Amino acid sequence: MFRIKWLWKYMGEKRNLFVIAMVLSAVTSAILVVNPMLSQKLIDDVITPQNLSLLLPILGLMLAVQMVRLVLRYTMIVLLEKSSQCTFNGLRHKMYSVLQNMDARYFHSIRTGDLMTRMTNDLDLIRHAIAWISYVTVDSIVTFAAALIYLGCVNVELMLCLAAITPLILIVTRFFSKTIHPMFVELRWKLSSLNTVAQENIEGNRVVKAFAREDYENEKFEEKNEEYRKMNLKTAYVGAKFNPIIDVLSQSLSVTTLLVGGVFMMQGKLTAGEILAFSSLTWALANPLRNLGMLINDIQRFFASCQMIIEIFYAQPSIADRYQARDPGERPEGDVEYRNVSLKIDGTMILDDISFHVKPGQTLGIIGTTGSGKTTLAGMLTRINDATSGEVLLDGEPVQDYTLQALRRYVGVAMQDVFLFSDTIDANIAYGRPDMPEDEVKDFARRAGADEFIRKMQDGYDTLVGERGVGLSGGQKQRLSLARALAIRPAVLILDDTTSAVDMETEKYLQEQMRALNFPCTKIIIAQRISSIEDADLILVLDKGRVIERGTHRELLANKGFYRHIWAIQNSKEEVDELGA
Repeated sequence: MFRIKWLWKYMGEKRNLFVIAMVLSAVTSAILVVNPMLSQKLIDDVITPQNLSLLLPILGLMLAVQMVRLVLRYTMIVLLEKSSQCTFNGLRHKMYSVLQNMDARYFHSIRTGDLMTRMTNDLDLIRHAIAWISYVTVDSIVTFAAALIYLGCVNVELMLCLAAITPLILIVTRFFSKTIHPMFVELRWKLSSLNTVAQENIEGNRVVKAFAREDYENEKFEEKNEEYRKMNLKTAYVGAKFNPIIDVLSQSLSVTTLLVGGVFMMQGKLTAGEILAFSSLTWALANPLRNLGMLINDIQRFFASCQMIIEIFYAQPSIADRYQARDPGERPEGDVEYRNVSLKIDGTMILDDISFHVKPGQTLGIIGTTGSGKTTLAGMLTRINDATSGEVLLDGEPVQDYTLQALRRYVGVAMQDVFLFSDTIDANIAYGRPDMPEDEVKDFARRAGADEFIRKMQDGYDTLVGERGVGLSGGQKQRLSLARALAIRPAVLILDDTTSAVDMETEKYLQEQMRALNFPCTKIIIAQRISSIEDADLILVLDKGRVIERGTHRELLANKGFYRHIWAIQNSKEEVDELGA
């Protein structure tokens, strides 16, 4: 019932169309009883007494009733399609909006294939429920009730004989419903797993080919495909066992009508027209009962899919705007301060009591061992994670006091794992500022060292890049990512190992461009190569979530600690000896 209430709520203004359609469905279903009534009149009042004067009026009335029913039926289908498609569109937009606001932790906990299944297959089942299941259910109930009432008016005894069979059908249906529901939930998860395997294989096709693992991937897909097939067959077998029972009970209605009706007719309790009406309306009792199996299948699928969608609707991000969060409207100066910041995730200490201060326009370098928390530390400025204790400040205000949109608008990020959209190079660079003039796009591409290779492409800045930047080298993608981050003119620029895939000459060019930016910008550079951060105003050395060294390049070399050890590894023996003690 909760699922139905939830769907009713989100149908919004289209509820009125749906209600009108349901009323029309009930009316058109009730009208079905009219022609058997007229058929009874035709037999008893026209054919039997041979009174031809009523023949044409009755036939004309039967034709008129059928035409009215067809017009109302067409109107009902149009209204249902409009309400279902509008609801489908609204739900899809709402789901997408919810997912846009979810934090990184949510996407780490749920598979992409599962999300895609919910956005497509599950949503389509809800549309199917509104456009088809709803009116078939109303049709079945009203048709059954109208036929039962009319038959009761003709002959109560025969009607009760027919009605006595229906409780048996309801008992069988109830048992089938309890059996099939968990099976459809499991079937839904099998489909999700199948979609996940397909999605991962398509996205990682280059890795698959690089390691010649096509056969393995085929086997993995076939395993999930086979599981889905078996689950489909299992549910189909249950339905196949159920349907014959329903068919037998439904057909028993026709047999009962012929046997009992025939006896009553011989006793003079029924006329030929009335027995014809009973025979004509037996399907009106049998069809709704036959539909029960199909309806229960679809309703159980609907409930299973509805639950998956509701889980997204009511999901709450762990990172969200605070009540007092605001957009200052003015670009921050870029003063960054971490005060005793610690971070725990699932009980594991990721960052431990880290403090530093970077003034506007200065550069902070972060280096350390793999998994030491470098990216996590920088990401706290844009609230990818919130500190368990301590404060992260931007221009002296806690980052939680900024709205997420404002905060991320003022902080540009060039990520280590570059994602490029299936769009033009121009659109990818201008992603944060779609209205950016063409000359600015080219200027930022030049500053990021990307202009030269872009111009060599067949369509230049209008070149379409493949999904995730397929077709570009790692260094090219990194430079486009840097251009995209610069294009929003951030107050703070985070470069997460952005030059790891470029050569030393390009790296030096990029460093010169970062120093010559035509707008004030505080830079936080995460790097593996010391050459990327040696000019920084402050360098932090991380290990296991703690700052083990800090200072300028020369100060850290003089300390002869971990930083000096990394520098010695990355430089030649002669340079190490020249530095001396």
